[in-house]
Order: sequence, then C-alpha cells, then structure tokens
Amino acid sequence: MVTEVTNKIADNEALLPERHPQQELFLCDIADAVLKDDMASMEHPFFSLSKKPDHGVRVYEHGNARLEVRPSLKGLATIYDKDILIYAISQLIAGKNTGKEITQIISMTARDLLIFTNRHTGGRDYELLGDALERLQGTQIKTNIKTGGEEQVDLFSLVDSATLVRNEDSGRITELRIKLSDWVFNVIESKEVLTLSRDYFRLRKPLERRIYEIARKHCGAQAEWKVNLALLKKKCGSNSPLKHFRYLLRDLVKHDHLPDYSVRLGEEDMVMFRNRRLVEEITAQSRTIWLDAETYNDARSCAPGWDIYVLEEKWRTWMINGGLDAPKNADKAFLGFCRKWFENHGTPP
Repeated sequence: MVTEVTNKIADNEALLPERHPQQELFLCDIADAVLKDDMASMEHPFFSLSKKPDHGVRVYEHGNARLEVRPSLKGLATIYDKDILIYAISQLIAGKNTGKEITQIISMTARDLLIFTNRHTGGRDYELLGDALERLQGTQIKTNIKTGGEEQVDLFSLVDSATLVRNEDSGRITELRIKLSDWVFNVIESKEVLTLSRDYFRLRKPLERRIYEIARKHCGAQAEWKVNLALLKKKCGSNSPLKHFRYLLRDLVKHDHLPDYSVRLGEEDMVMFRNRRLVEEITAQSRTIWLDAETYNDARSCAPGWDIYVLEEKWRTWMINGGLDAPKNADKAFLGFCRKWFENHGTPP
C-alpha cells in the first residue's frame, strides 16, 4: 500500500537524536557544506562493519571489480572512521563548487568535526578520532576500481598521512591534519560523489549506514530498486551468516527508519528499496487524476465481475510503483488497464 512508504523517520526512536540541532551557531560556513560521499566506497565494501577491532584481510570480487583490504595494527578502518573522510570530502567539494583551489591536505578542528558528524564532544570522543585516523592511515587497499578514470592497482591507504595537534594544558586533540590519498583526491577532482541525508549520522548501527549507502548509490532518484538478499549481504561486506543477515534486515524493515528510502523484504529473498520522496510526489500526483463517471460504467464492461474501485486502486498503485507520469488521457488509460487485467486474470474467483 502507498501508506507504507510515507516518510515517518523524523521522530523515529530508532535514530540517534540530533545532538547539535543548532550546529550552524558553532560551525558557521562549515555547517553549510552538503554531505558528500564517494561513489566507489558506496558501491563496494571498503570499511569494516565491526565495532570491535577487525584484523581479518577482506577480499571482495564482483563483476570486474576486485578489492583487497588489509588491516592496520588497530584493525580495519570502520564505517564510523569513514565519517572523517565524509567530512573532508564534503568540505573540499564545497570549496571546489565556490571556485576555491583545493589540495590533498586538509585541516579540521576536532570539535567542528564531532559536531558535524553528530557525535558527543566529551574527552573520550576526541581520543576516538585519533584511533580512527590510525586505522584510516594504516589500512591498506589493493583494488582495480577506478577513480577519475584512473586505475590504481598498487597498495595504498585512504589517508596518506595524519597529524594530531593537542592542547598543551589539557592534552585534548584540537586539530587534525590529513593528506588524502591520490585515489580519494581523484574522486573529489572528478566529483564522483553523491549527496547524503543529514540523518546518515543519526543511524545507530554500522549495517544501517552501509545499507543506506548502497540504497543511495543504486536506487538514487529512481522510484525503486531491487536486489537479492545474498548479493546485498555481499555488497555490505557482512560476515554474518545469511540467516542472521536476514534477521538484521527484518529489524530495519520493522522500524522503517532509513533516510530517503523505505526497505522491504519480499518473496524469494528479494529486497526492495523505494524512494520515499519520489513515491510521495507520484502519490500526490496520482490523487489529482480524476475519472469521469461514465468511465466507471465502461470499466465494468472491460472487466466483468471485478470491483471497479479495487481495480482503480490497483491502477493507481501500479503507476506509483512504476514511477509513471500522469497519463494524458486518464480515462482511456484506466480502461486499458482494466482490459489487460481481465485478459490476465479472467473473472474473479
């Protein structure tokens, strides 16, 4: 039903609270940067979904793409560590869009970064940034996935180097300076990025963030996108058995709190993502379609025995699911739908 895809995430308790709702008071122009993520790591599983140190070597192959990820002493870079890259990419893309000259080296205030990514700003949170940088710099990647039209097949890190600046009195990290790898910088230079919802940083679980990335990359502005559960698990980089992965996905379906997209698990383990905003727009558009009274009488002749109002609802839902524009002649289109329905289903049982 159409009501299943309405955007109901605003007050959903499954999301983290907005910890800094007036962040613009602190970040000034930094808060104006639109969240940007690189399409390559949205497409393929570069980051660990584990909250514990992950020291396994990851190998991923799909089509012509091959990815090998090797951990640092502190483990693989995680989906939460990626927040630093999202921040950096967002700031550099914002600068590039305004005509500023950008370089691979970027400095960021630790507090600004924590607020931007919806994190707490306690002492422990600053220290966690240091651990994240070590994993980002230490994790090595070998891949043939291209960025900016270039294929890099030697080992590289997402961050070439990193520097932490501490306050002399408190010892707290105040600033981070990083040099992005050529691979990441090629993404920025080529603008191979997509915009993320601000609610991305409100997602509690690593798998939720990863599934959102995949939905954003593949469903995008389409009305819907379908994928087999096993393939979705593979693209997520999940180590869970398929049975447990299915259970985790059902929990996401139950709360329906993914930004921008609604997710459903159907028959034969097919997972369907639907674009909330687009479906709502199409729904509103479909409700403005009016049928003449005579059309209902004609429809009864086209589909004898069927409840015409039930068929009307099926017709409107069919248009929504297919992302179809309003027909030029709604009466003619509805009658055609009724004829086809009767051809395929005959008289009702």
